Amino acid sequence: MFIDAVGALESFVLRGGKRTRPGFAWMGWLGAGGDPAGDRAAAVLQACAALELVQACALIHDDIIDCSRTRRRFPTVHVDFEQRHHHQGWTGDSAHYGESVAVLLGDLALAWADDMVHSSGLDPAALGRFAPVWAGMRTEVLGGQLLDVHGEASGDESVAAALRINRYKTAAYTVERPLHLGAALADADPGLVAAYRTYGTDIGIAFQLRDDLLGVFGNPEVTGKPSGDDLREGKRTVLVAEALQRAAADNPAAGDRLRAAIGTDLSDEQVGELRELLIELGAVDAVESRIAALTDQGLAAIEASSATPEAKDRLKAMALAATRRAA
Repeated sequence: MFIDAVGALESFVLRGGKRTRPGFAWMGWLGAGGDPAGDRAAAVLQACAALELVQACALIHDDIIDCSRTRRRFPTVHVDFEQRHHHQGWTGDSAHYGESVAVLLGDLALAWADDMVHSSGLDPAALGRFAPVWAGMRTEVLGGQLLDVHGEASGDESVAAALRINRYKTAAYTVERPLHLGAALADADPGLVAAYRTYGTDIGIAFQLRDDLLGVFGNPEVTGKPSGDDLREGKRTVLVAEALQRAAADNPAAGDRLRAAIGTDLSDEQVGELRELLIELGAVDAVESRIAALTDQGLAAIEASSATPEAKDRLKAMALAATRRAA
């Protein structure tokens, strides 16, 4: 059983994903003067790669919380093991079994991420600089997930609450902290760390805002998830918050309609109607404007920093790829 479970985790990690977090960590190290041909590069690369296991933990657990059935065009981990239980005719509830195995596999991924860091060969000084940033990142992503769960349960509809969730659940561990980790490994100066963190926060939030739009308007063949799932799951995204804020001022009936619809089993036709409503209320334009402003701010911070010229060019390209992507 353990071998089968580990095989499922391995498949989950290797069969998809953009390697965004390890990429930003590696670039943070390079931008602070790290030498990719030097004798420390292999250890740094392994420490950066450990972020992909943190991502696996977050996604596996997030799919349980969101009751998602697919991820990257495959059954989510908990659904995979639910189906295995059902097909084998084992005793007990198949759904509960699937969720239990997935929780443990997510925990295993997080534990193995720590193991990868500590077995990477980083020297004690580098590990000492790395450890507090790593610890902060893990706490932030879990805190962000708690904020997300609480926000949905409490019905907090404010844009500020949605942005706060994006800041901690996504931006911190997607861009900001990976860059910070790379900078810590290179023993970067405080000014560069500050620039990285400003860039990381702005680009990380813009990344999530793009994800919010794709969750409603994206092509399932490209995103790997059913279009409109964010609406069916009732996610209190910035997109939805912007729509409700505008509706409260100009069209309360539209706000009531949106509020009543999200979090229900919407048909494709109903999803299409809600898409039109989000456009009409100006929420889509508002989110696009916010993405553009955040991207500009983040790029300005990195351009004014002491990062190497090559890293500035790469970070600009990575920012645009993250905020203009189609999946």
